[in-house]
Amino acid sequence: MSVYLLRRFGGFVVTLIVAAAIIFFLLDLLPGDPARFILGINASPDAVAALRQQMGLDAPAGQRFLGWIWGMLQGDFGVSHTQRAPVARLIAERLAVTLPLSVFAMIISVAVGLPIGIIAARRRGKFTDTALMVMAQTGVAVPNFWFGMLLTLLFAVTLHWLPTGGFTPWDEDVWKALRGLILPSLALALPQASILARVMRTALVDVAGQDFIRTARAKGMTMGEALWRHGVRNALLPVLTILGLQFGYLVAGTIVVENVFFLPGLGRLIFTAISERDLVLVRSATIVLVVMVSITMLLVDLAYTLVDPRLRRAGS
Repeated sequence: MSVYLLRRFGGFVVTLIVAAAIIFFLLDLLPGDPARFILGINASPDAVAALRQQMGLDAPAGQRFLGWIWGMLQGDFGVSHTQRAPVARLIAERLAVTLPLSVFAMIISVAVGLPIGIIAARRRGKFTDTALMVMAQTGVAVPNFWFGMLLTLLFAVTLHWLPTGGFTPWDEDVWKALRGLILPSLALALPQASILARVMRTALVDVAGQDFIRTARAKGMTMGEALWRHGVRNALLPVLTILGLQFGYLVAGTIVVENVFFLPGLGRLIFTAISERDLVLVRSATIVLVVMVSITMLLVDLAYTLVDPRLRRAGS
């Protein structure tokens, strides 16, 4: 088990190093001078050169990369050139919106998608199965921003139950903050729940043909009981993989829904930083997303060992 953990952690560290190098050097190759962008096209060459020196852009790329990594290891993510504020503070403020939004959407998708997949597998080939899978396919096809606008039209504009958008800071009013995340969470959860339902249904159908399910049926269990007691756990491996990928997508890909509901999340922060050529902010915010996604996939790898003990023996 210790060897398995060391391998997974080693892969996690290597992934972060490679991702950091790719992010830094790709952004460094982008056309345009951040100093010129900040000062404007009418700035004098001396002013641009002075600002480049102040921003550290005149140093070699390798030196700037190592300085960036060392600073982040010490908790210093730099200062945003456009917003004149510590990058760590800006990211923390936006994560207070994006992270709860992603967690709520994932909880909803699991609570809805997995039961639908289990019910469809138990009713395989019957009308219930067909109807649920048609609904799941529709959920995958519907864009989340369009579904979000429909939710806003119904629950905010027509019924006046929830706000149309915006976000109240957590320290001002927790209940208002939660209400502001309900509709965007539902909009994000729809396609994710639909995908989970289809994956769970397929995995359970595959498990239903295994020998241990037939043995359980021979002992007097119904198909539903056999699937619930013995099949669900064995069908969780592909589901865990999808869950890890989905959470990474939710954390990194909420920018569209954040714009629909006017949420000050991390996606909008990165989009604004890119448009303003704020490379310090873009790099640090992006690597934070990479770290979160990598940690999620590491936790998924560890969850595999809880679901299937054979993986622990294989990795030891």
